Amino acid sequence: MIPKFRRLTTRLAVALSVVLLAGCNEQNANQSQTQPTQTGFPVKILVGSALEDFCHQAAQKYNQQQPKLENGKSFYVECEARGSGDVVTTVITLAQQFKSGTLPADSPDFPTLVSVDGEIYQSQLIYQMNQLFPGQRYIPEITDSPLLANSPMVFMAQPDVAAGLRKLPDPFKALVTAKTHKEMESSSPPLTVHYVQTAPTRSNSGLQTLVAQYASISGKRPDQLTVADVATYQSQIQQIQKKVTRYGISTNSLAKAMVKNGPFWASMGSVYESSVIAANSSLQPGQTRYEAVYPKATFSSNMRAIVATAPWINPDEKAAAEKVIAFFQSPETQQIATSLGLRPGVPGVPPGPKFTADYGVSTQPTYDSYRPPQPEVVNAMLKSWREVTKKPSQVVLVVDTSGSMQGNKIIAMQNTLKTYIENLGDKEKTVLVRFSSDIGEPVFIDGTPSGREKGLAFVSSLQAQGGTRLYDASLYARNWLQQNLRPDAINAVVVLTDGEDQGSQITLDQLGRELKKTGFQSEDAPRIAVFTIGYGGEGEFDPQALKTIADFNGGYYSKGDPATIERVLSDLQVEF
Repeated sequence: MIPKFRRLTTRLAVALSVVLLAGCNEQNANQSQTQPTQTGFPVKILVGSALEDFCHQAAQKYNQQQPKLENGKSFYVECEARGSGDVVTTVITLAQQFKSGTLPADSPDFPTLVSVDGEIYQSQLIYQMNQLFPGQRYIPEITDSPLLANSPMVFMAQPDVAAGLRKLPDPFKALVTAKTHKEMESSSPPLTVHYVQTAPTRSNSGLQTLVAQYASISGKRPDQLTVADVATYQSQIQQIQKKVTRYGISTNSLAKAMVKNGPFWASMGSVYESSVIAANSSLQPGQTRYEAVYPKATFSSNMRAIVATAPWINPDEKAAAEKVIAFFQSPETQQIATSLGLRPGVPGVPPGPKFTADYGVSTQPTYDSYRPPQPEVVNAMLKSWREVTKKPSQVVLVVDTSGSMQGNKIIAMQNTLKTYIENLGDKEKTVLVRFSSDIGEPVFIDGTPSGREKGLAFVSSLQAQGGTRLYDASLYARNWLQQNLRPDAINAVVVLTDGEDQGSQITLDQLGRELKKTGFQSEDAPRIAVFTIGYGGEGEFDPQALKTIADFNGGYYSKGDPATIERVLSDLQVEF
């Protein structure tokens, strides 16, 4: 679903946040006092996730200047970040609503500025908009959009693995057949290859990775690939994808998870150079510094400012956007980008102190920069990935139906589960388990019509009553998965609860000891990840306990409420 960005909603949210912050601790109260009062009209920027921190920091700095147009109108900048695929989907969906007459041109839902994390998704945006409005050219050509920052795609690995990858003429070609890093390169350790990348359907880094794999296997440059090539080489791409530990929508999160979980979780990953810097910038004592390996040819991940020449951008918004772009490209603001590990988008700005071996990267790397394929070829690759090359998954989804879920909670949860089930792909298998004072029988579903029908029947039957045997239910799901493990798939448990544990026969410590037996601590571990979602308001569940459960087995903890839970679960579904 596409969230609405109403001016009234924004103003009410700002007002409500001020009220809520008044009751928070002194530190948060002091932080709120540093935020300037926003006046005038908003300039909304919708950016890819790699530009998120830069956009927020630059916008905050710009808003402190209380900017105005030449005609005296005040404005302010607000940023929202999503996966680059989601950015494209959002803009195209809004444009479709405009064309159908359901959304007026002056709707605040439309972003004023857009940026995606690379030129493949920018090319997709241009292509899809031109199909929707033939001949109008509402989205400018790539080279007409000012460059804000860039970050080349690299391989990320620990030093011993990285040294071997650097010796290879093309690591992707070696990944097709090799099971260990020693098979890839003889001087590398005999470590099983476990690989991570983001999902190409929603993340720019994942899409660039998928295209680069086709380019490597075919021996062609991306802009030379054809739709026929996708069918020709998809079997080799599938062999690479079989080695994936996890997908995801956040490249930085994957990089940080590599450092946190170690080489048995993921021995190498395809990430941005900036993700390597970010991961090494937050190393904890005892953690290994990772290194970037630059392919001989790769994508530069150019992040540009895109201003649509469309009816939904009025002259004041266009003028404000031009001022914002000029500020974002100024040398002083570009230093914010370099401090975050992004390379500057304008010449003459030094890269900064983080572009050194101390942060695992090269100061001046040399590589051949790829250009995007034709949009029709990209569409064929994405279709093939969903239907053929993507690694399968098997997920046990454990749902809290205790008495505290009564009312709007259980209704929102049922709607969320319905969306989850309807979005299941052919390669995704899911087991549904409800729990309260007891634990229900597992219900096995998949993306087939009969599988979805069975899942929707399960959702309709949910009733809120009883206690919360959280720890017992988590272990039950792990045990079921261990006994029914799919070695060729990503195996995971997702636990969704709105309360603290009540009535379990085991403790949190006992649960942790059991979960660690099936984590990622060794080569022969079953590799079952556990994810947790805290559902509801603060104080209704134990976030620390849920975080602890997720940390045992290479997962992570998320928080949702009736308004956001669908997005939280949708993002988590991309991991598998």
